[in-house]
Amino acid sequence: MIEASSNEQKAAVDPDLEGRSERPFTERTAWVRNLAAPIREFIATENASAVVLLAATLAALLWANSPWGSTYDELWSTELSFRLGGADLSLDLRQWVNDGLMAFFFLVAGLEIRREFDMGELRERRRVATPVLAAVGGLVAPALIYLAFNAGEPTARGWGIPIGTDTAFALGVLALVGRRCPARIRVFLLTLVIVDDVGALTVVALAYTGHVSPIALLLAVVLFGVVLALRRAGVRHGVPYFIVGLGVWLSMLASGVHPTIAGVALGLLATAHPPAREDLQRAGALWRLFREQPTPELARSASRGVTVAISPNERLQHLFHPWTSFVIVPLFALANAGVEISGEALSGAASSPIALGIVFGLVGGKAIGIIGATWLATRRFPRTLPWPPLVGAATVAGIGFTVSLLIADITFQGQDLEEAKLGIFAASTLAGSLGWLVFRAIEHLPRRVVAPERTRVAEPLVDLADPVDPGLDHLRGPDDAPVTLVQYGDFECPHCGQAEPVIRQLLAKFGTELRFVFRHLPLADVHEHAQLGAEAAEAAHAQGSFWEMHDLMFAHQDALDPDDLSRYAAELGLDVERFSEELRTRKHAPRIARDVESADQSGVVGTPTFFINGRRHYGPYDLDTLAGRVEREARETIARGRPA
Repeated sequence: MIEASSNEQKAAVDPDLEGRSERPFTERTAWVRNLAAPIREFIATENASAVVLLAATLAALLWANSPWGSTYDELWSTELSFRLGGADLSLDLRQWVNDGLMAFFFLVAGLEIRREFDMGELRERRRVATPVLAAVGGLVAPALIYLAFNAGEPTARGWGIPIGTDTAFALGVLALVGRRCPARIRVFLLTLVIVDDVGALTVVALAYTGHVSPIALLLAVVLFGVVLALRRAGVRHGVPYFIVGLGVWLSMLASGVHPTIAGVALGLLATAHPPAREDLQRAGALWRLFREQPTPELARSASRGVTVAISPNERLQHLFHPWTSFVIVPLFALANAGVEISGEALSGAASSPIALGIVFGLVGGKAIGIIGATWLATRRFPRTLPWPPLVGAATVAGIGFTVSLLIADITFQGQDLEEAKLGIFAASTLAGSLGWLVFRAIEHLPRRVVAPERTRVAEPLVDLADPVDPGLDHLRGPDDAPVTLVQYGDFECPHCGQAEPVIRQLLAKFGTELRFVFRHLPLADVHEHAQLGAEAAEAAHAQGSFWEMHDLMFAHQDALDPDDLSRYAAELGLDVERFSEELRTRKHAPRIARDVESADQSGVVGTPTFFINGRRHYGPYDLDTLAGRVEREARETIARGRPA
């Protein structure tokens, strides 16, 4: 894997790093072409950022209700101006946060949407139809409920406030649920939230835009075309895009259309794709040149080579996502969540059609819309979740905060805005608490209720492009085992060597419930003897001793030259002359190429990479982690009554 290669390179520079191989191995598998690895990284960040966001919200409320509460609005109403010649841009601090910094938040939202279309569940349109339609239902129902409370009143214009779901808080509640919340629920909710973001942004652009300046809007379109031209010309440096993107934002600000739309539009342009093998090999070659001659020029080219191997989408998310999660969104909450809470304010909100419309819209409308739209969608499209956890996800989706506060700030002022904020706080708290209770209740559902539901949902997307073929693949374990663990490995890779005893322990632990498949992925540009070792294993296989040679080479990873391999063949009682001749003529190279091609088709570029029942495994591959995954897969496969 990429991380493994990096660690090996560091060890070549610093011998002290070599000792780390004795430590428990917890590195993660390599880059991917599908949803789950980015999803898991995204979720991990959102869980942590939810805590920061909550702290910022509480800080704003305490500040606004403290003896120094008057300073809250005074600070955020302070104007900050920039002048260049005769041009002047003046906004108060709250506007700089809401209209300026939040553009980066929506840039990350656009990046996430594009990544889902390129690499995630959205790449299969039929399968994603159910969460997409569920999200549409979750947009429409809250708006209708809000309008029912505010029909015929000027406050009806706030119908867009309850349509948004806050990603950080929603995923944070799922994190509290822990093991009671399978990964597929998080994937479903995140897909739903992405569509929710698209809908909310569309509402902001179309329904909450005042006077529009056609000239400024046309300039924004022209500058957006410049970004497209830069992308088509292959420009990869970030500075030109930042300059033109800033121009797009300024033009949108002047046009009257909410400028955060510029962020999501630019984010949608950044393509996502797994690293190409050629790019990784080029990066490795550049690093080796720098290692031989550590000059500034070669350092720059090596750094550039490593950077361009990663897709623009991944690079930008890595750059901006921590800032938006831990700085910008909490700062937004600090600037907007400060509302004075008093008995009079609460009494007014309790009877306010604004607050009631928001509470019932978010808490009830989200659940009704998502569940109802899902029921209708599954008449034609596959359902990827059983109904009990789907109801839990729909309840959690009623947590509205970031987008809701943004639309409230655009829509209302004064007392109406204060009531809207109180409604948002109440709805989000209630939805989060109800969601947690729903998932706790699911734990106590009778098995006779849960088991049939599992058989009625669509199978998860399979990431392994080339299915296991017992006639061609190397297998350990029974053919009818409910769980199949596939590894792409390299006999000289130290990380594969650390994983090998874990695999043997798994096979011993699960017995007839697990079968193991080893496929070759020799990283010849990193490991000198990797290709030769793979061909030696196949030469041993030709004489019926693949697994014996497999075990010997992993036991002696530092001794894989031709003489060593011939000695191993002799130890195993093989025909050494035949074995050596097959290595000399490279008879088994096509067999290795077959595995390498299947790895390429599955988006595998590093070792070790694991697939469990055709789905990519992400995260550590220590015994406890893999055993937990295998146990869950075995339980679910047996419950479905289907073979792996």
